[in-house]
Amino acid sequence: MKAITITRPDDWHLHIRDGAMLQTVLPASAQVFGRAIIMPNLRPPVATTAQAERYRAAILSCLPQDSRFKPLMTAYLTDTTDPDDLQRGHESGVLTAVKLYPAHATTNSDHGVSDLKKVYPVLERMQAIGLPLLVHGEVTDPTIDIFDREKIFLERVLSGLLRDFPALKIVLEHATTQEAVDFVAAHAGDGRLAATITAHHLHINRNAIFTGGIRPHFYCLPIAKRETHRLALIKAATSGAAYYFLGTDSAPHPQAAKESGCGCAGIYTAPLAMPLYATIFAQAGKLDNLEKFASRNGPQFYGLAPNTDTITLRQTAQPTPPLACVGAEAVTPFFSPIPVDWEVVH
Repeated sequence: MKAITITRPDDWHLHIRDGAMLQTVLPASAQVFGRAIIMPNLRPPVATTAQAERYRAAILSCLPQDSRFKPLMTAYLTDTTDPDDLQRGHESGVLTAVKLYPAHATTNSDHGVSDLKKVYPVLERMQAIGLPLLVHGEVTDPTIDIFDREKIFLERVLSGLLRDFPALKIVLEHATTQEAVDFVAAHAGDGRLAATITAHHLHINRNAIFTGGIRPHFYCLPIAKRETHRLALIKAATSGAAYYFLGTDSAPHPQAAKESGCGCAGIYTAPLAMPLYATIFAQAGKLDNLEKFASRNGPQFYGLAPNTDTITLRQTAQPTPPLACVGAEAVTPFFSPIPVDWEVVH
């Protein structure tokens, strides 16, 4: 198969920042995806309905008048989140979901939840009104090895959430391990648990971070794992199973912040997102399942209709995304060690 036309996809996990960075990186996603779940970990975080409404307005102001791209807003869960405010945001159509960052788990997560029991009343309200919870699935215990943080999160945190909130819809975001995809498959029978899978975790394993030296542009959280886990992610993503769907976790940082003594976690995949996914699906002989993963499973989980238009991808020579610039600083897009020989043509 040299070309494929699919229903326009959605990105169910996207960082587009704010200010000059927002204006620079937004077009790469808005030109391809119909909708995107927008991450709220700005400084300060987008923690209330009013803040989400202002952020949505800022995003829309950066789009061309004829753009059909729709940002789906989230609220950043904190120890002091007001459940009444979340309910207002949900009922008014401002909030699509709420994001749980364990405190200090990743970029700009210092306002995250310090003790899950503190937000149980909020989760109870979310369960009652049907507002999904999106989780960054890592524990932050410093005694736990960084490569085991997702696995331990499943055991210590996610299993308890499923037990204590049997009607709460939950997305385990950016799954990175065999244990994660197995956990989701084992608990997804009632349609309330799903997982997003990134393009970069399908393309790299942890060796990529250290090949020929330190490679900061391959550093993200959750960190890439062993090759066995990458292969498990490919099998899950390309399976057609309804509980896995596309979430790029595209996370731009200025080049200087990545290439520093304490480089930021995050990989900017937006300029090449769909070609990255198409390459993996084609190599696995599963291009016929790309539309399910990219365009159907996510809307089904969130109770939304699929997009009504399409995009076409075709096999080609390896495309090279341009270097995005923010003022005098550059943002380096992800370059896969696997040859990417697909492109979006319309």
